[in-house]
Amino acid sequence: MKLAHIQGFLTNARQYDGMSAIPPVSPQQFFTELFGSRAAMNGEIIRRKVRYIGRDAFLVETRRRGYPVVENAGQFVIFCNNEPIRRLS
Repeated sequence: MKLAHIQGFLTNARQYDGMSAIPPVSPQQFFTELFGSRAAMNGEIIRRKVRYIGRDAFLVETRRRGYPVVENAGQFVIFCNNEPIRRLS
């Protein structure tokens, strides 16, 4: 499998369901792609489902990096910076 194909898989945040032609990637590959994205590198916000990687591993990695995370409807929103978060409504 070509690396570009795996990167496209991660960039589009599609989840492996065990039946698609795209095999799962390792947690290390997932985190490398996720936190190496332009948005993450610029301190912006990214959103993902983390079913394949697992909630615990995902939260350990985001805490290690000091990034706050919120969850809503199965989506995890990662704030790739250390700025305060305020809920406005």
